[in-house]
Amino acid sequence: MTEQKVSDGARQKGIFLLPNLFTTAGLFSGFYAIVASMNGQFEAAAIAIFVAMIFDGVDGRVARLTNTESAFGAEYDSMADMVSFGIAPALVVYNWALNDLGKIGWLAAFVYTVAAALRLARFNTQVGIADKRFFQGLASPAAAAVIAGMVWFAQDLEFSGNNLEFVACFITIISGLLMVSNFKYHSFKGIDLKGRVPFFVVLLMVLVFIVIAVKPAVILFTLFAVYAISGPVYTIRTVKKLKIEHVVGDDDLECELDETEEKKATSGTNEDKPKVEEESKGEVTEKAKQEPEQK
Repeated sequence: MTEQKVSDGARQKGIFLLPNLFTTAGLFSGFYAIVASMNGQFEAAAIAIFVAMIFDGVDGRVARLTNTESAFGAEYDSMADMVSFGIAPALVVYNWALNDLGKIGWLAAFVYTVAAALRLARFNTQVGIADKRFFQGLASPAAAAVIAGMVWFAQDLEFSGNNLEFVACFITIISGLLMVSNFKYHSFKGIDLKGRVPFFVVLLMVLVFIVIAVKPAVILFTLFAVYAISGPVYTIRTVKKLKIEHVVGDDDLECELDETEEKKATSGTNEDKPKVEEESKGEVTEKAKQEPEQK
């Protein structure tokens, strides 16, 4: 019995290898992006950030599929995300274009970095509470993809960062502010990857991969730029009256968005009340008829 308890305690003290291996690979990709940007290899640095995004998406799913989720893995993943999607994109864009702006340049990079840290901290405190269908604010991997896609796209067109320093500064600051905003973004977590799909869906996926492979820099930057814009557009269209709480602050966006659903639910219950009363009256009448017969 004692040996069994000791072995169980030793097993609990260990960490799961497989999901943390993917997290480490993502961390390595983010670190490589920083080193590559310091050496002037900006295209490689941008691609490394996208590779980190792939590993970040895989590690969580692997942990859930293999039942190897742990508190250590969640914390480690958050730390790796801060490096890959907070520090790495800021340093890549700074080395690429913002360094010529002096104080404005490194302040813009810092705004993005601190916004990523705040975004990750807020996300960690809302796990299990927030609606899984939406993200509150732009997710840090998506914001990093906007920055990396911009650098990759410009490098693909042979544009120098010195010629786009103000554009890069604007996009960097806006990406950071969107991360700490209250705009709602679809998380796409409701997609069932285990279910069966029609055959044409597989063909459509193949077509998407082909299109991305033709011009990856253009397609990826366009996709993530549209996704970054979708949050403000969706929020403005769904709220009745745009307030400052819908943009930034501690206000929960679920309140106003759920007003319509609550009204529908209330009206539905009111409509069902007469039916329930009629059914209950009918049951009482039938019981009254059956009582004399039973006597």
